[in-house]
Amino acid sequence: MAKAKSRRRVRDTWKEKSWYTIKTPLMFEEKEIGETPAKDADLLIGRGVEVTMRELTGDFSKQYIKLRFEIDSVAGDVASTKFTGHKTTTDYVRSMIRRGTSRIDASTIVKTKDDHKIKLHVLAVTIRRAKSSQQKYMRQVIEDLLKETAAERTYEELVKSSVNGKLASEIYHTAKKIYPLKRVEIIKSKVIN
Repeated sequence: MAKAKSRRRVRDTWKEKSWYTIKTPLMFEEKEIGETPAKDADLLIGRGVEVTMRELTGDFSKQYIKLRFEIDSVAGDVASTKFTGHKTTTDYVRSMIRRGTSRIDASTIVKTKDDHKIKLHVLAVTIRRAKSSQQKYMRQVIEDLLKETAAERTYEELVKSSVNGKLASEIYHTAKKIYPLKRVEIIKSKVIN
């Protein structure tokens, strides 16, 4: 006795989905950073999107910076995002550190003048190996400088300066007076509220 095979009809869920254009927040000039499908617009809220700085600005020298956004509202077929943080690629960080240098990591939560909290992680690389006491002092100076700078700036100004390298440059020029530095980079940021 042979059993008859019953064929189940598979529903194509792709046909039920609509495509939405993802745009960056106003501080990044509301640029289009991609498209995403969704069955319902409400399902997009909270979805994360990662894009490199090169894709936003066209500047190849900023290829190593990855910006993270999260969809927070949908109007029609346009999904608007909010900035949630950035990070640099691990191979870029590794390329900065050489033998005979010291890696100084300073991580702190700062508050902007319009009451936003952001966690910033700064990496400073010295020219020669620094003593642990010098590293500790350098870390403290960098953290204090971050808190001071953040308190003077709005959320938008702080995000822009930390992503485009201006804040890292300011830290470099102040901290190099303590110990000769090769490079300062803000390798990570995360928006807390």
